Amino acid sequence: MSKTLGQDPSAGREVAPAAAGTAAARPGSPEAARIVVTGKGGVGKTTLTALLARLLARRGLRILAVDGDAQMNLGYALGVPLHEAEAIVPLNRNADYIEEKTGARPGAGWGLLLRLNPDAEDAVDRFAVRAPDGVQLLTMGTLSQAAAGCLCPENELLGAAMSAIALREGELILLDTQAGVEHFGRALARGFGQALIVSDPTFNGVGVALQTARLASQLGIPALHLVVNRIRSDADLMRARAYLRRSPEVRFTSLHALPYDDVVLEAEPSVEALLDGSRSPFAAAVQRLAAVLLPA
Repeated sequence: MSKTLGQDPSAGREVAPAAAGTAAARPGSPEAARIVVTGKGGVGKTTLTALLARLLARRGLRILAVDGDAQMNLGYALGVPLHEAEAIVPLNRNADYIEEKTGARPGAGWGLLLRLNPDAEDAVDRFAVRAPDGVQLLTMGTLSQAAAGCLCPENELLGAAMSAIALREGELILLDTQAGVEHFGRALARGFGQALIVSDPTFNGVGVALQTARLASQLGIPALHLVVNRIRSDADLMRARAYLRRSPEVRFTSLHALPYDDVVLEAEPSVEALLDGSRSPFAAAVQRLAAVLLPA
């Protein structure tokens, strides 16, 4: 169980005791250094992913940040210059690379021979962008939902790239993805040991977080951390606790609250102004969260 993250209800602290018997990724194991960040849209996943990446890079860790969210804003949040971030072509739109690896070009029509299980181990070396503090950024985009059961070449490529990324060694991997870790299926379970499930203190936000936790557990991700973002008061904490009590069967390794902070809005799109933590209660709380995820 994580420690309380401060005494002030707006300073970031544990929402509720973690359920007894919840599994955890073994500290220091390769799986513990692979973290997927997921949750309902608009709850601050990308800001949290970017801030964690920059803070952990400053601890001397090699960081690979992977943008698997439909909005693809992680580059901006990390502080990649705007003109460089705007020029990034995500893997799911890189038609030449997709055709090279799968033998089929996206949108070329039906009846193509598609190479299954393509080798995408070189995706990071070829397409990652260097962000501040030495963070490597790979922008993947997300899976096509054009047709149920569609064997689209871009989907095959993304699945293969995710499998290769999950097995990389010697670096910490942070994957920012949309709600529902089923988007990359069993590829996550093969290498990712921690899921950071982000919510806000609303009924909808906590509901999506609980469903995401169920999916992550089914995939075999051992450590599930719930982060309730934008807490303004004790009333927000009490409301989040009440929603969680409606699903006592969902177990989290640790539960955390992050405060609402005007500095986050003032700093966006980049987290640069949050890094020293002196002006931002949110950043200070994220530093403590990082210590829980990856003890020094």
